[in-house]
Amino acid sequence: MNEAMIIELGQRAMFTIFLMAAPMLGLGLIVGLLVSVFQATTQIQEATLAFIPKIIAVLGAVVIFGPWLLSIIMDFTLTLFTNMSKFIQ
Repeated sequence: MNEAMIIELGQRAMFTIFLMAAPMLGLGLIVGLLVSVFQATTQIQEATLAFIPKIIAVLGAVVIFGPWLLSIIMDFTLTLFTNMSKFIQ
């Protein structure tokens, strides 16, 4: 296993992590922005109003995007295990 293979494996792992985190982070960002605009316009400064919608949005994203996320991590793991013989050399 040479340096190029290690760098490529690290890049693929980081890309997979970013791809899997993007739906939850994106929905959390959008909901947080909407709640912030709502709080600014109504001048309601309740702390739980900011967290509860974000938690619900992230959990909803996990439910909606769960099968897609599972297929991504299964593909990455399968390619990792099929290329395991290249790592031992």
